[in-house]
Amino acid sequence: MKAKSFYKNNKHNNMNPKEKENNQEEELKTQATPNECDEETVGQEASQENEAPLTEEEKLVQELEKANEQIEEQKDKYLRLSAEFDNYRKRTMKEKAELILNGGEKSISSILPIVDDFERALKNMETATDVAAVKEGVELIYNKFMSVLGQNGVKVVETKEQPLDTDYHEAIAVIPAPNEELKGKILDCVQTGYILNDKVIRHAKVVVGE
Repeated sequence: MKAKSFYKNNKHNNMNPKEKENNQEEELKTQATPNECDEETVGQEASQENEAPLTEEEKLVQELEKANEQIEEQKDKYLRLSAEFDNYRKRTMKEKAELILNGGEKSISSILPIVDDFERALKNMETATDVAAVKEGVELIYNKFMSVLGQNGVKVVETKEQPLDTDYHEAIAVIPAPNEELKGKILDCVQTGYILNDKVIRHAKVVVGE
């Protein structure tokens, strides 16, 4: 062993300075390697310690944190939906108010031409001498007006010789029927009734035979 050590020292002494420096660096690296291995071993052991099973308390804390996150998400969704619904409610209320105020605009616009016809007829009556022509003109305006009402969903309640139906008729008088077939049926209409889109807006006032 002494001979080997002597040989090694003698060899080291016979090296030039650059070889000595390289040899020293290799020895330092060799000495450092075990330390690095030790550091990696310590890191692995620490990691294994960190991955140790959670206690019941730690599990409960994690579950509580997840539950709180879910609650916050649901709360945010609720606030968004509430705001959207409030905006929808305000918008529909505004649209409903506008519909109530201007819902009859279409019907009124369709009637205006008939008003123009009446104005022209009244002006012509001032100088007209032919009563039959005036009557015919008024009948034309009336028929046009009824046509416009029909286009807007208005219908006349049928009364002539119809059985009395309290859903559509209002009997204001009862008179003896001229024959057996007209008993319980309408003999005369005092005031015309109207239906708007299958809804009675005014009952027909009628006279019924008995």
